[in-house]
Amino acid sequence: MAELKRLSESRDLTRIERIGAHSHIRGLGLDSSLEARDASEGMVGQLPARRAAGLILQLIRQGKIAGRAVLLAGQPGTGKTALAMGIAKSLGAETPFASVAASELFSLDLSKTEALKQAFRRAIGVHIKEEAEIIEGEVVEISIDRPLSASGAGGGSAASSGATAPGKSGRLTLKTTDMETVYELGGKMIEALGKEKVQSGDVIALDKASGKVTKLGRSIGRSRDYDAVGPHTKFVKCPDGELQKRKEVVHCVTLHEIDVINSRTQGFLALFTGDTGEIRAEVREQIDTKVAEWREEGKAEIIPGVLFIDEVHMLDIECFSFLNRALENDMAPILVIATNRGITSIRGTNYRSPHGIPPDFLDRLLIITTQPYTEDEIRKILDIRCDEEDVEMSADAKVLLTKIGVETSLRYAIHLITSAALACQKRKGKVVEMEDISRVYQLFLDVKRSTQYLMEYQSQYMFSEVPGEADGEDAMQS
Repeated sequence: MAELKRLSESRDLTRIERIGAHSHIRGLGLDSSLEARDASEGMVGQLPARRAAGLILQLIRQGKIAGRAVLLAGQPGTGKTALAMGIAKSLGAETPFASVAASELFSLDLSKTEALKQAFRRAIGVHIKEEAEIIEGEVVEISIDRPLSASGAGGGSAASSGATAPGKSGRLTLKTTDMETVYELGGKMIEALGKEKVQSGDVIALDKASGKVTKLGRSIGRSRDYDAVGPHTKFVKCPDGELQKRKEVVHCVTLHEIDVINSRTQGFLALFTGDTGEIRAEVREQIDTKVAEWREEGKAEIIPGVLFIDEVHMLDIECFSFLNRALENDMAPILVIATNRGITSIRGTNYRSPHGIPPDFLDRLLIITTQPYTEDEIRKILDIRCDEEDVEMSADAKVLLTKIGVETSLRYAIHLITSAALACQKRKGKVVEMEDISRVYQLFLDVKRSTQYLMEYQSQYMFSEVPGEADGEDAMQS
């Protein structure tokens, strides 16, 4: 019984979903005319910024601003990263989106320029087209002939066959609405059919070159033959026309993935090990030449994606110099950067500049600003976060939490949601009330109260630097 309980606990654990700071973002929340709705797809407020991001999104989709850069500038907690996430979600899976924090570049074994180069090439997609010979049809019958030495004689279905013995052969009967053909099967094909658990009534596709078997679903015509089917069973029509067809297959990869595959002895397995290391310039040049040839022949299409660099003020002057040149490349992605700094020093120099970005690089940027949220917008965001974190909160508690968000910060108010839910759980309540919010507000200080506390008790801390107080040595003697 104890073992059964442990198994059920382990199964329940797999259902837990991670909730991130921006997991509620589903898109930019724009209508068909690119006007921003007040609250939609997880986005609240910031209407001018979202309208501007919507225009950028259209340009990205049309491939018209490859090699351009957009700066999201605003105070902390005004939704800059949320805007970038909204752009990424709106683009969908077809357009590559790579995201890095500027400080990541200084924590890698790679040089800063190599790390930036890899990030750039992760944001450029290549759709490689090739024609493949495919046999597509509905399985009428599978019969397998086992050799006499094998245990058990006679035919059987591929679905029930496990490890196949050498020398095993069989026949596969496939049909379309127009024709029916019997194919002779070898050992490898029988094994492939067995792995996919193919049986009569399935609609399958066989790749002639690779021998790959793909199960497309169950035939609608045979659906009445089976009383019990699983909830995920997909029914498809029996293919028409000829069994053997030529189909265009599109492989979606990024330039960085092609770089890794061609620069390592283990090939594509290097993608799983993560040990990419420095990639030689000659390898990249050869790949770029080959991709350019494929483009001319119509075999490949370049999809400029989006590279998002957060906290861009952490980059130094060498990185900005590299970015200046990299944006002029023919195959550069759209660069979206974000910062919350005002006029500050450019890292690696003694010069001060807006956002800590060199003026020559600022000239290249389309700048989108974000504004502080109003009280009503903070309330709506807190409502969305309560739903996302599955916390039920009373109306009075939400009013109090909104007031805390206005007086302190939105991030602090969001942090209190889960803490208050735990406090409610401790008193065996089901709905978070004002007392739970007050409890966690007293337990966890915000920045203002923490600073005030430090000012009051400065003398009791090491190396205090309040004006008018004794220096470190006098403090030690006293």
